[in-house]
Amino acid sequence: MADSTALRHKTAIVGAAETNTVGVLPDYSQLQLHAESAFNAVADAGLKMSDIDGVASVAPAQLTEYLGIMPRWVDGTSVGGCSFLIHVGHAAAAIAAGYADTVLITHGESGRSRVGVGGFGGGASTIGGQFEAPFGVAGPPTMFSVPIVHHMKKFGTTEEQLAAVSVATRAWAVKNPRAMMRDPITVDDVLSSRIIAWPMHLLNCCLVTDGGGALVMVSEERARDFPKKPVYLLGRGENTAHQGISSMRDMSVWSGAAEVTGPEAFRMAGLGPKDMDHAMFYDAFSHTPMYALEALGFVGPGESGPYMAEMHTAPGGDFPMNTNGGGLSYTHTGMYGMFAIQEAVAQLRGESGERQIDGIETSIVHAPGGMFSATATLILGNQ
Repeated sequence: MADSTALRHKTAIVGAAETNTVGVLPDYSQLQLHAESAFNAVADAGLKMSDIDGVASVAPAQLTEYLGIMPRWVDGTSVGGCSFLIHVGHAAAAIAAGYADTVLITHGESGRSRVGVGGFGGGASTIGGQFEAPFGVAGPPTMFSVPIVHHMKKFGTTEEQLAAVSVATRAWAVKNPRAMMRDPITVDDVLSSRIIAWPMHLLNCCLVTDGGGALVMVSEERARDFPKKPVYLLGRGENTAHQGISSMRDMSVWSGAAEVTGPEAFRMAGLGPKDMDHAMFYDAFSHTPMYALEALGFVGPGESGPYMAEMHTAPGGDFPMNTNGGGLSYTHTGMYGMFAIQEAVAQLRGESGERQIDGIETSIVHAPGGMFSATATLILGNQ
C-alpha cells in the first residue's frame, strides 16, 4: 500500500467561508452561490482571486469562466455529497507535487429553489432506472431508508433511537443563529411527525435548502502567512463502492468507510478514534451518522442506537457531533459535505460562538456520496 503519511500536516486550510446566507435563496442562481462563497473564502484568506492557481469544483469550467481566472490545476471530481472532502485530499496532493500553490475549492447548490440547475438525467438507461426504479425506489428517502430497516432487524435499533439523533442535532442548531430550524424538539416530536418512508419520519430527514461554501488551501510552509489560524490536513481517505442502494454488500454496515476511508485517514494521521475531539458526520437522515460511528470504530456494530439515545453527541455530551445543527437542522443543499468541513474549520479556529468546543485540537469529517455509494473521510487539526 502506498504511504500517504508523507502528506500528513503538509497542507492547510487558510480560507473558509459560506454564502452570506443559507436557506431559501430564490434570487441566486447555482453559479452565483459558487461565486459568492468563493469570493468570501478568498477574502477570508486575505487574498485576491488572481492569487488562485488551482480550482476544485463539481463544475470547474463554468466557475473559472465566471470568476475570470485560468488555474494551472483543476479537479472536477463529482460523486455526490462527499466530493468536497475528496477535493481537499486531491488539493493536498497537487500542492505537494507543485501543480498548484493556492487552491480554491467551491460548492454552490440551489437545492431548494432550483435556479440555474440542470435536470436529472438518465432514466431507464441507467443502472438505477433498470434495477431499482421499477420496484418503487423514487428518491433518497426511499433509498436511504432501506439499510436502516436491516440494521433494526439485525441489532434491535429502534425508532426512538433514530429520533434521538434528530433531537441531539437540533439542540446544537438552537445555538447557531444561521440554522434554518432552531426550535427545540423531543423524541415524541420526531415520532409524531409524518412518515416519509418508514422508518423515516419528517424530522428524521434532512432539510432541502440553497447555499454554498468554499475553502482555500496552501502548503504548510505558507500557512502562517495568512490572517486566520491555519487548519492542517492530517488524514484523508476516499472510496467508491457501488451505485445503487440495492448493491450494498452488507446493509448493516457502511462498507466503504469500514474497509477504506476511515482506516486510511487514521493511518495517514497517525491517530485513532480516541484522539478525535469533535466530529462532523454527514446526516442526510438520522441513521447516516449512526452508520459512521460504527464504521469508523467509535462504537461497536449495533451500538450506535443506544449511544445516540444516551445523548453523547448533544451539547454537554462527551463527543460533540454535528455542532452546526447538521443537515437535519442547519442546512442541506443536496450535497452537504462542504458545510461539514466549514463547521470543523470554524471549531478548530475557535470561531463557533455559543457552540464552540473548549480545547478542541482535532476534528473528523465523514460523508457519503449518493446512497452510501461513495465515501470520504478527513481528519483536521489546528496544532
